Amino acid sequence: MGSRFRVIAASAMFAVSTMVAGVGSSGCGASEAAHSRPASSQLGVFTSDAAGFETHSFWYDTGREVVVFDAQFTEALARKVIAEIHAATASPIRYVVVTHPNPDKFNGASAFRAEGARIVASKATAAAIPDVHAYKKHYFVEVAKMFTAETYPAQATIDETFEGDFSLPLTGEGRVELHELKHAGVSSTQTVAYVPGIGALVVGDLVHVGAHAWLEGGIVHGAPQPRVDDWKLALDELLAYPGATVYGGRGASAKVEDAVAAQKRYLDGMHRLVADYVKSLGPRKSELLGDGGAPHYQALTQKAEKAFPELSLSYLIAYGVYGLAGQIASGS
Repeated sequence: MGSRFRVIAASAMFAVSTMVAGVGSSGCGASEAAHSRPASSQLGVFTSDAAGFETHSFWYDTGREVVVFDAQFTEALARKVIAEIHAATASPIRYVVVTHPNPDKFNGASAFRAEGARIVASKATAAAIPDVHAYKKHYFVEVAKMFTAETYPAQATIDETFEGDFSLPLTGEGRVELHELKHAGVSSTQTVAYVPGIGALVVGDLVHVGAHAWLEGGIVHGAPQPRVDDWKLALDELLAYPGATVYGGRGASAKVEDAVAAQKRYLDGMHRLVADYVKSLGPRKSELLGDGGAPHYQALTQKAEKAFPELSLSYLIAYGVYGLAGQIASGS
């Protein structure tokens, strides 16, 4: 599926790119991003507008320093996160944790580094970033024309990496424990961050409570590789934090047991929905592997909206389902 799939993905995504309104070369839409609102007594959240794919960046204030989880899609959005943190606390931003290698998690890293923060990610995430960056830059610059080569964010670099488990060396009260999951999830590798003092488990796009998920799959060797079975196993790993509240990359928060059960039901439901649709195409399923895929992704979005009317952000299906649909159509 290599370079050929890159072109297929680009054409499919271009057809639905206008669903995210107001994106220009700066990556910021016309509407303002949501203001930070307290997720707990010490956990804040900034939510971008649709130009940043309505992505959450959570931040934890220990009283001596701030830890940010995920860096937003552009430096401009990252600077808005920074401004809101500075307005809320005098604590300096010490660390930014990248939960997984998707551009809305790492593109804004340089803005935080300019503030003196260290960018932290697993070795696997750091290793995946160059390939993901190239894939996404090709789409946003060459196909969607949302950026130029000069205005698209530079490839993010990581200051500190780890394998397995890592406790951030904080000076204030509280702990932040990073854990690299054994199974891939929404991307090719996944880190979760646990803040035991407030029972918060930050998981990036592994979980979207009340919102549709990103079904593209991890970008590996220049092609999307969705792994729904591995994703469900990654969700099961979250149950090692009983009673924790899960904070996902989009949507609401929920107790871990509820969040895991709901996300697994959603993944099973969407896999069946996409598989049934591919089967219904018969010999036309090859259209999912060529330039004619866009109408099918629109149809799948409508089916997903009907199947899950309670969920928001259905444009994520229009953008991302090409990965899962292409995998099923190709039999890989």
